[in-house]
Amino acid sequence: MTDLKERASAILRDFKGENYAFGSGVLDDAPGKFASQLGKRALFIGPIQFSWFEAIKDRILKSLEKAGVEVVDMARSAAPNAPFVDVYRIHSHIMHKKPDVLVVGDGGSGIDATKAAATLATLGDIEPEIDPFFGVGQVTKVCESSGRTIMPVVAVMMAASSGAHLTKYSNITDPVAGQKKLIVDEAIIPPRAVFDYDVTVTQPMSLTLDGGLDGIAHCLEVYFGAPEEQKDRARQVAELGLELIIQGLTLIKKDPSDIEARTLLGLGTDLGGYAIMIGGTSGAHLTSFSLVDVLSHGRACALMNPYYTVFFAPAIEDQLRVIGEIYKKYGYIEEDLGSLSGRELGLAVARGMVAFCKFLEFPTCLKEVEGIKEDHITRCLTAAKDPQLDMKLRNMPVPLNADLVDEYMKPILEAAWDGNFEKIKTM
Repeated sequence: MTDLKERASAILRDFKGENYAFGSGVLDDAPGKFASQLGKRALFIGPIQFSWFEAIKDRILKSLEKAGVEVVDMARSAAPNAPFVDVYRIHSHIMHKKPDVLVVGDGGSGIDATKAAATLATLGDIEPEIDPFFGVGQVTKVCESSGRTIMPVVAVMMAASSGAHLTKYSNITDPVAGQKKLIVDEAIIPPRAVFDYDVTVTQPMSLTLDGGLDGIAHCLEVYFGAPEEQKDRARQVAELGLELIIQGLTLIKKDPSDIEARTLLGLGTDLGGYAIMIGGTSGAHLTSFSLVDVLSHGRACALMNPYYTVFFAPAIEDQLRVIGEIYKKYGYIEEDLGSLSGRELGLAVARGMVAFCKFLEFPTCLKEVEGIKEDHITRCLTAAKDPQLDMKLRNMPVPLNADLVDEYMKPILEAAWDGNFEKIKTM
């Protein structure tokens, strides 16, 4: 266990250097220290309406005060999945209070909304709505043409999940359409980040499990789709991250107060965040964006990844052997993976993923999800053809384009509906 932690810590230090403070106790000094490097007037953003956040908020505010940073206003953070309305609300606080730096203490949704609001506050006179920034590199284009940089954000992570504090991604949801969209841009990476893994003990079990499965999806999807020149690096990060998360979640499911397990989980999901800076996520993430009204992001990805794994299997045998051995090590796969290949290997690993979800008491097929309708499959297929989400199709180890979605993605979704892997077509 110590070796896993040391290896993960070394990778994260190499990734972020002095701009990321992580581990037990860092919450008391790092937010103020980092904010003071970026400005003197801060807007503080967090789930300030909840009593569980009071103690955490006080620690962050004391850190800012000690560092000589004035808090000019406090804004309520975003609801789950970062709805449009919360982005515009946070943006309004920024425009009226005119801080130098944003300090956000929250999970991935709150940090994503803050990153998007910072983008609007910086570039809103050029593009006054968030929609033009969805896709890859659109923020950078406007920054370069205007000579601006995005307002700085100190991202204080509260949940072991998305890696939003470390990455170039901001997931924003249109709740009316029931569709999530994505900004992917180096320009929105928070210049400073903090994660005291101990604070995740305050999370409900459901959020802890959701976040861990999001981290697993990051590791899996990036490693599965990594190009040849990135495969070794992706394996190093994904293999270590996956083992840390599986071990951490297994221990936390038995004892939610286990601080050591919280550290394992935090390190693992941070490596998941690093993974999505190496490469991109693909099928399960794309599908999850159309299920936001019935499933949390982590559960949607966990539910869908076994089915995409079977579809990808003939193209990712090496990756499946590496990933499969981790699931086998922790008792979720019984087969001898060395004797399997192609689709059969994919099926064995997929069944291991399903077994892990069952251990966590998560749904393993779509029809088990409360409130879901078969119309959701149509929504998933429509979204997959959206040019703003095209990067997910191209990131797949078996790349698709909009013309192939109905032929190959539809059977994957139909298989996921009732858990029947046989419906999946191999390309």
